[in-house]
Amino acid sequence: MRGGRLAAGTGGLALTSVLVFAPAVAAAPVAPADRPLAAPTPSKKPERRTPPPPKPECNKPAGQPASAITVEPWAQRRLDFEQAWPITRGKGVTVAVVDSGIDTGHPQLRNKVAASFDATKTTADDCIGHGTQVAGIIAASDMRAENIPFVGVAPQVRLLNAKWSSGQSTNDNTMLPKAITWAADQGAKVINVSADAPDTPALRLAVRKAQRKDALIVASAGNVAQDQRGKESASYPASYKGVLSVAAVDEAGTIANFSNLKTRVDVSAPGQNVISTLGDGYVGGLQGTSFGAPYASGVAALVRARHPKLTYQQVIDRILITAEGGNGQGSGHGMISPLQAVSALVDPAAKPGAAGTRPMGGAVPIAKPEPVDHRTRGMGLAIAGGALGTAVLVAFGGAVIPLGRSRGWRPGRATVPAEDRD
Repeated sequence: MRGGRLAAGTGGLALTSVLVFAPAVAAAPVAPADRPLAAPTPSKKPERRTPPPPKPECNKPAGQPASAITVEPWAQRRLDFEQAWPITRGKGVTVAVVDSGIDTGHPQLRNKVAASFDATKTTADDCIGHGTQVAGIIAASDMRAENIPFVGVAPQVRLLNAKWSSGQSTNDNTMLPKAITWAADQGAKVINVSADAPDTPALRLAVRKAQRKDALIVASAGNVAQDQRGKESASYPASYKGVLSVAAVDEAGTIANFSNLKTRVDVSAPGQNVISTLGDGYVGGLQGTSFGAPYASGVAALVRARHPKLTYQQVIDRILITAEGGNGQGSGHGMISPLQAVSALVDPAAKPGAAGTRPMGGAVPIAKPEPVDHRTRGMGLAIAGGALGTAVLVAFGGAVIPLGRSRGWRPGRATVPAEDRD
């Protein structure tokens, strides 16, 4: 804590010599008079300054060891984003995590954060774990060779750590806009905002500024406690135009019962019984639209890496057009489809319909599971938050292609860029 410095008590005094002259007729020398003593300048009274409040302690949460993960997380198997990795893993794209910070010491997040910003003026560290969980879903390195089944959607992206929340209650609505603006100024092409905030002029302006810099903002649709059902209001920035709004679904593809039905929804993604990074370990049983948003951010990063000339709105359109499932109520245009979003040949004139934006509850149609690939899928989970149980696998082929063609796209074969070949 910085203490106030007291001002010096004395100022500089100009001392004047006094000369005494004898009359001209006097021959005897006259002794010079003594110099007068300067009166001491009164000391200034100490200024009373209110000391700044002490910074909250940063007790980083500790996760469970990697050995606690014994099966590949259901969300990874459901989305099967590894199918897109021969095309791209997100290299060259910068993704900002606007959240509670990122624990850069996690083995799967080391050397990924290019820059950090702390709007809270506390510490850029993640003292509550939420931002680290979000970052892990987006970008955790592939360490399956070391028997760690969990991996992020786009493991080669570059991260920006834009901290706006310390977990402390505050009425300061300026920190979130500041973090978004900083992320856009740093060149983020995707900005993940897993937050439920009110509509404010500062937030609207920050979103518009970011969009003018061609940043794609992905936001969670928001959560509602059951005792508040019917009293909820729209969540921001998810409800702003041009923001990719994401709802949460469970293993069965059903919209989570905590999803905010007043928020406009574009797509859905896994948001129940989710596994991610925490501290230097892992956590399971995560629930919330906060965890659906980073899956969509990872997909957006893959699309931007593969199609760098697309504007942020064109990337959103591609994600909506290729989303799997019908225009399910509450699920927007359906579940995100990483491979198709990256590789499908989309008609440039195709536009997503408006019917999928209705903020209502419902289920997402899910295809029947495919057989498990036992080379990588023979791992189970028993981790903090409870076991995940049976994972759901989904076929992308027959269930998706007919719908996709009706929306203006068809599957494509893309060559693997040399820079992304392993």
